[in-house]
Amino acid sequence: MKQYDIGIDLGTTSIIIATEEQGVVFRQPTIGAVDTRTNSILAVGDEALKMVGRAPAHIDLVRPLRDGIIQDHRMTNELIVRFVNQVCRSRIFKPRIAVCVPAAITGIEADAVVESVMAAGARQVYLVDEPVAAALGAGLQIRQPHGCMVVDIGGGSTDIAVISMGGRVKAASLPVAGNAFDSCIAQYVQEKYQIAIGPLTAEQLKKQVACCTRSEFEGVMEVRGHSWETNLPARRIIYTRDLYEPVQELAARIANAARNVLESTPPELAADVSGTGILLTGGGSLLRGLAGYIAGELHTDVAIAPDPLNCVARGTAISLSEGKYLSAGFRDATPKVWNRRLNHSHDPFTGE
Repeated sequence: MKQYDIGIDLGTTSIIIATEEQGVVFRQPTIGAVDTRTNSILAVGDEALKMVGRAPAHIDLVRPLRDGIIQDHRMTNELIVRFVNQVCRSRIFKPRIAVCVPAAITGIEADAVVESVMAAGARQVYLVDEPVAAALGAGLQIRQPHGCMVVDIGGGSTDIAVISMGGRVKAASLPVAGNAFDSCIAQYVQEKYQIAIGPLTAEQLKKQVACCTRSEFEGVMEVRGHSWETNLPARRIIYTRDLYEPVQELAARIANAARNVLESTPPELAADVSGTGILLTGGGSLLRGLAGYIAGELHTDVAIAPDPLNCVARGTAISLSEGKYLSAGFRDATPKVWNRRLNHSHDPFTGE
């Protein structure tokens, strides 16, 4: 039944669940808290996020995905099972679940995603390339013989693709996205002002102060951290002009990756992209001045999708009804998993 079909944006920063009819129905941070004394999971999602920078030594804060790839299978399973059960409370029907994955994901990495979703009780599991999901969620007509280019800037990775006739023609993925901007800002503040700040403060600086281009905008924010000179709490006023250097360095890497994809695209499709422009999706696209910076580097119009934070999740849910029209970037992963379970009695993760 269609109402039991859901799409999951399994992001490095957040897990977002959507349905085609209702849109986004669930969002939680991709993080869990583990008591190392008992090896038990204390909290996940919002409750675990509250502990960042404030937890005692015996509590580990675990982000189980890095660059969109599962690093901690146990925590990923726990997050998906808990979150899917909150959305699909009925035990009568098992859902069909589509999950978005980076375009450059390997077979082993894809299997890990499928195993985690199967553990949540899925009837069938489908994998969707992130750029394809982003394009669907943004309302692009990707089934037409016309090229469109999507740059999806998430928390852990940026996925870039030129799409035509329901599939990606050229694609690339790089581990530079929202979290990398946070880390780079924190490191820059530490090196320049000798003040250590936490990841949440760095994220606030990114959202409120940072800008990729020199413009009339000039944000300001007081940060509080730990002084490396006195070993005591310290404060510092940070301006937009103070963050141009670290922000532009990462923006340049994204622009260069997009240029490489565009340069390897067939001429007819490249001409289409030149005419219609490039679409940015994902939370990272909201970084002030980023669209203008990429447009200046590629000499092509660049626009930010409406509701860029939820494009991928919505598109992943839509893919369950549109999948039969997609020539690439969408696949049913269920048979492979079930065949492996039937033919192998050992755990594919532990080897036991």
